[in-house]
Amino acid sequence: MKQLLAFFTLTLILSCTSNAQKTNTKNKMIKKTVKIIKTDTEWKLALSDQEYYVLREKGTDRASNDGYTQHFEKGTYICRACNAQLFESNSKFESHCGWPSFDDAIKGTIDFTKDTTAGMIRTEITCTKCDSHLGHIFDDGPKETTGKRYCVNTSSIKFVKTE
Repeated sequence: MKQLLAFFTLTLILSCTSNAQKTNTKNKMIKKTVKIIKTDTEWKLALSDQEYYVLREKGTDRASNDGYTQHFEKGTYICRACNAQLFESNSKFESHCGWPSFDDAIKGTIDFTKDTTAGMIRTEITCTKCDSHLGHIFDDGPKETTGKRYCVNTSSIKFVKTE
């Protein structure tokens, strides 16, 4: 009986040790995003008035064909506040909505939050790295790709051309 109890105890210890090692290995593979945290004063010094309004106060650019709406060069669109890569140019499409539109984001760069402001139910998109407001996501994008439309404010992004 003592041998059976010792066997079960040993089995339990080995099982727990094995699970702990798997957990440690798993945690090492998770890449954490380091958040950028600044005071309102620091953001105001780093951004123009329009950029601050859009990125930090959740404002919206006026609809137009200016800025990046009609821009289709090869490269990457990055967060204007923290320079995190957000969208590749091959995900950009012409939506005729007056804002730059993308059908997909770079994995892990965008956070999604329910937004009930302005008398609507929408999904807000923000930069994972600095929590800046980018725009909203809708389900009326190209059906042949993701079916999503990331509707992004020009003031919230910058373009980096591919060499």
